[in-house]
Amino acid sequence: FPERVLAWPVSNADEITPDKLAPVISAADQVDILLLGLGERPGMLPLALRKALSEQGIVAEIMPTGAACRTFNVLVAEDRPVAAALIAV
Repeated sequence: FPERVLAWPVSNADEITPDKLAPVISAADQVDILLLGLGERPGMLPLALRKALSEQGIVAEIMPTGAACRTFNVLVAEDRPVAAALIAV
């Protein structure tokens, strides 16, 4: 989130669940875009997880972590409703 940082207990994409994204889902009224930085070689987000976010009006964008950080900064500068969930590389 632009105004706060939360610990995210995820070290690889296989660990991502709706429960681990609960802070983002619960803030759906403040977030339109969720940038998922999934390491150096991101894969696909499971359909069920993408659907859970979509049902709350959140679009998930999957990309390498470095790109997610850069994109997050641009979107925050544009005052866009964005959050990022990042896996360290």
